[in-house]
Amino acid sequence: MDPRTEHLLLQTRRHLLTQGIHAAGAAALATIMGRGALATDGAAASAPAAAPTRKGGLPGLPHHPPTAKRFIYLFMNGGPSQMDLYDYKPEMDKLFDKDLPDSVRMGQRITTMTSGQARFPIAPSMFKFAQHGQCGRWVSELLPHTARVVDDLAFMYSVHTNAINHDPAVTFIQTGRELPGWPSLGSWLTYGLGSETENLPNYVVMTPSWSAKRPAQALYQRLWSSGFLPPNLQGVALRAKGDPVLFLKDPPGVDSRTRRDMLDGLSKLNEMHHDAVGDPETAARIAQYEMAFRMQSSVPELTDLSKEPKHVLDLYGPEVTTPGTFAASCLLARRLAERGVQCIQLFHRDWDQHGDLPGDLRLQCRDVDHATRGLIEDLKQRDMLKDTIIVWGGEFGRTIYCQGGLSRTDYGRDHHPRCFTMWMAGGGIQGGRSIGQTDDFSYNIVKDPVKIADINNTILHCLGIDTQRFSVKHQGLDARVTGVEPCRVLKEFLA
Repeated sequence: MDPRTEHLLLQTRRHLLTQGIHAAGAAALATIMGRGALATDGAAASAPAAAPTRKGGLPGLPHHPPTAKRFIYLFMNGGPSQMDLYDYKPEMDKLFDKDLPDSVRMGQRITTMTSGQARFPIAPSMFKFAQHGQCGRWVSELLPHTARVVDDLAFMYSVHTNAINHDPAVTFIQTGRELPGWPSLGSWLTYGLGSETENLPNYVVMTPSWSAKRPAQALYQRLWSSGFLPPNLQGVALRAKGDPVLFLKDPPGVDSRTRRDMLDGLSKLNEMHHDAVGDPETAARIAQYEMAFRMQSSVPELTDLSKEPKHVLDLYGPEVTTPGTFAASCLLARRLAERGVQCIQLFHRDWDQHGDLPGDLRLQCRDVDHATRGLIEDLKQRDMLKDTIIVWGGEFGRTIYCQGGLSRTDYGRDHHPRCFTMWMAGGGIQGGRSIGQTDDFSYNIVKDPVKIADINNTILHCLGIDTQRFSVKHQGLDARVTGVEPCRVLKEFLA
């Protein structure tokens, strides 16, 4: 048999069986869930909450009434220094330039960037801290604007992770795995709940500019890919410079009507191929072409800030009208949320301060501080914070000991996955609360550790998804965004 014909036959048979199994399973699940027969901890589960008007998604979701409609992830790529920002350790000042005790390190692994050092001198933070808000949260002088909204924030001081290097650590945050190839959190959410917008992607990523003038860690598109889920669920990146999305404009000599006719013809060819082969990649391609056509009008409208009033622009700071800045990206995040986009991620880069931390950290905080507060206050004024989860954090923290030369005003810090600080706000999260505690060196967790899976699990819980009932068969396993190890919902934060 001609190998091309054999390939088509095998593809058709495989996809027929797969689609039949999935259809039967979905029908059975919908029937069971309709009777309220699914149970949790031995008790009868309540009927699923009524879902908003949406396109796609799975039957029976959301599993329970959600407290949030969307999430905005403010990701500080590189590893922010927790003891210079949020995890106040005043006792360290007495130990300046003393060696980190072996009883604190306990033989834990360190990176090759500091493993060759003769000693590990303690570098206290040079920045002043003060308590803020009714919750009395300690915040560094580098974040004066964030300090004004701490009563809206729920802090996690005891986050820990597995990876000690950037790429696997960021991949783990995004997908729940350290190895590439797995779906990102935004793709999982779109797969489960579908989309509420037809003119914009449901999952949008932005990579704003940064001020620390040194090369940053690379970001790869696979960090917001859909992995083994359908490819139309992957995140769409808006560019920081130039056109937000390439090739949205019609080329010279091609008008909108001609473009529409071309897409209609291409769609018919793809539909014929899909009928013959049944490949879901073809269906995804059709959907992506249609989305690209609609984005030709929706994206220019989205990025046109000319109608935003001055008092709103002022919330985000002086850089809000400069395209590609973190401030401009935060305002776009709010505009995306208003237009029904459910998954929005900002990757602000170069928080990897191995040297000259005081200088670089000032610049990085100046980039994000004002705009972060502005986003929170803007959402509150529009009554949107109550159903929008905001998450702030990086892939790991920094060491209390110095990397390289140490002085009172100049030091660097190495990667530290053992403990770091993140916070959440909005969407059913009660502000002013906190979880976890680290030792005096901000080196080990002494109370209530928080895993990355716990954070992702809590995000999805607030969006109405029970991750234990939300999986996809992949390589013979029930794959979940939270992995196979036990994790919890951070109920201490729930309003």
